[in-house]
Amino acid sequence: MNPRPPEIPPHKLISALRGFDLLPAIIFMPTRRKCDEAASEVAGDRSQRTDLDRQKKREEIFLEFAAENPEIARHKHQKILVNGGIASHHAGHIPAWKLLVEKMMSAGLLNAIFATSTVAAGVDFPARTVVVVNADTRGNDGWRALRASELQQMTGRAGRRGKDNVGFVVLVPGQFQNPKNIAELLRSKPDPRESRFRATYTSLLNLLDAFKNFDQVRDIAQKSFAYQKTARQIDELRRLRDERERRLNERLAGNEFGITEEDVRGFERLVSARNRLEEKIPATRAEMRQSWLRENVNSGRVVTQGRSGKRLFLVFNVFGDKVSAMREDGQGTTFALDRVNRVYQNFYDTRAKNIEQAFFDTFEGKNEPLDEPKLSFKKHDADDSSSLIGDLLGKLGSKQNPKSEVPDPKSQILLWDSYEDAQYITRYTRDIEFLYSDIWLPFERRAKVLDHFGYLEFESETVTESGKWLADVRVDRPLLVGEALRLGIFDDLTPSVAAGLMASLAADSDRNYGDLYLSDDLLDLVSRLEDIILDVSNAEWNAGIEPAEEINLSAAAAAERWAAGMTWDQLVQRTGAEEGDLFRLLARTGEALLQIANLKTSNAKAAGVARTTAEIILREPVR
Repeated sequence: MNPRPPEIPPHKLISALRGFDLLPAIIFMPTRRKCDEAASEVAGDRSQRTDLDRQKKREEIFLEFAAENPEIARHKHQKILVNGGIASHHAGHIPAWKLLVEKMMSAGLLNAIFATSTVAAGVDFPARTVVVVNADTRGNDGWRALRASELQQMTGRAGRRGKDNVGFVVLVPGQFQNPKNIAELLRSKPDPRESRFRATYTSLLNLLDAFKNFDQVRDIAQKSFAYQKTARQIDELRRLRDERERRLNERLAGNEFGITEEDVRGFERLVSARNRLEEKIPATRAEMRQSWLRENVNSGRVVTQGRSGKRLFLVFNVFGDKVSAMREDGQGTTFALDRVNRVYQNFYDTRAKNIEQAFFDTFEGKNEPLDEPKLSFKKHDADDSSSLIGDLLGKLGSKQNPKSEVPDPKSQILLWDSYEDAQYITRYTRDIEFLYSDIWLPFERRAKVLDHFGYLEFESETVTESGKWLADVRVDRPLLVGEALRLGIFDDLTPSVAAGLMASLAADSDRNYGDLYLSDDLLDLVSRLEDIILDVSNAEWNAGIEPAEEINLSAAAAAERWAAGMTWDQLVQRTGAEEGDLFRLLARTGEALLQIANLKTSNAKAAGVARTTAEIILREPVR
């Protein structure tokens, strides 16, 4: 087994690049922390050369920029940038700092920038050399391999127009480097473009309000870039179906028995039903049990799952072999249908306030488990059904003479000759409907949730008055915000509490903004918000929608302190969060509040609170 090559220290890497005249360089590192550590290490290496003229220019630019953007005056990397000509550039830094770094790099005043891969897509400063340290990168979902488009954007920064005849890409040896994989990615075509068009509450309300019916909304969705591939599949299936229908109609034209396409389609359905009965009769206990589970694991029933079967789950929905349910501790979950251990008899309303009654009844023995049937019962039922279908098939063949119970052999031959075309027509039609549902179903599910809360009327396909103003609120979790507005929660809030509430909804759920405490007023408000979250989550589970993640209380505390007057330096120190993360949190919170501030007619009091709070939140350095 070959030993893993050691990592090259950043200061030695810069020295090597200088020795081969490969500076300035952009060195792509896998994490923010690696970028900061590498920049500090290089700047602290006394063997690195210093160009005093360039250093003086960097100092002049820094002082000029800091005068306009005081938040960078005491930046922790100030000396690294000015004295060392080295910078770290990633999403953890505030925008003003990143803009300064980009300005110096474009002016040719820096030797190297240590950056994460996301930089490549967002800025436009080239370098003589691009250095790739890892074949992997760290995203929101953990470590993963670089994608072709990401690597091509990174390496596309190599070579300065008007200065370099050629740009260089250097792969640094290391335990997470993979030259073969990098070479394949560089030769690959760019990754396919992905549409950002999604079925959301806001997009549905706006489309329905504009086009007045679901058919139009469905048509818009089908024509979107997001579903172009699906649309092409549908067109091809339609072509194949039309060809089969043409062949079938030619075969039936002028037949002496008066057999129509409808007769053949009915014949095909009967034959298929009989085949399913005869071929799909469960032959084993496992097959029998899976069939029984599909029939009996329904919304509103309590089940157990796994071998132990100790924990109870209240079923919200079953889609195929996937069960969406709520645990007895109130947490939502999903699991495979075949993991169900025991099914209990009673049905409970999953929209009820006292939803926990289902668990109490089961614990107290008031909700008895169902008995599973034996295999032999199903076989007997299937035989009877198969015999009945056989009689119906015979009657179809006797259509030319209703008084005769004996089918004409020629009519039977015609029906069987036409069977394959009818079978394909049915299959293509089913596949087309499935693809259509794949496009429309996410919208339909959200329409039912909006109907439940009164933002639209599903049957009449109309947006209500409350739905019209909710359509104008473009925030990440519009339904939670809409319910909070409808219940008047925003109307009398102080700016600091309003900021905390909105930040809890606007922040990424997995981002940590420190351990600051919530005020008592904000804690009380969060309790009211959690009641709304439970109502919305229950409605979404019932409609087959995975509810959104938990709200972020650390973000709420940080935003509350900022709105209450805490300085930027104090906020950074007290939260321990990176400046760039705090900046994005507060900017998103302020933008969301400005959305509510526009609701001057429908929610005047809340709009006033939101406007005042947004002005406080969006003070320097948050712009």
